[in-house]
Amino acid sequence: MRESHAIVSDYAQELLDTPRAHLALELAQDAEGLKLTYGGKLVAACRLTRQGMAAGAYMARALGTRIPALGETVKARVSTGVLFRATAIASLDFDEEASLALLDRLLEEAEMQRGGVSEL
Repeated sequence: MRESHAIVSDYAQELLDTPRAHLALELAQDAEGLKLTYGGKLVAACRLTRQGMAAGAYMARALGTRIPALGETVKARVSTGVLFRATAIASLDFDEEASLALLDRLLEEAEMQRGGVSEL
């Protein structure tokens, strides 16, 4: 079994269980890839692979923020609905054609839920 390009933690599901309008998330890049955290706890991580970085870039786009430079952190304040879509994107298998259709839909929904607001 090959290693996954991204992980979504059990903590992510705990966050999603209680709907909230504003979660102050942090997206950081280190030598291993991108890490999304809330309150210092890991929500999702995208490994430094082709698929992992694609997942991380799309996850950042869903959050309405940019990919941070190596060693940097960016903040994103989003609802649990947007977080759900960002973590779903991280879980997609980009080798599957059907995932691309889902990706477009998830990105569109995340943008609508953010009200079209983006740091980009």
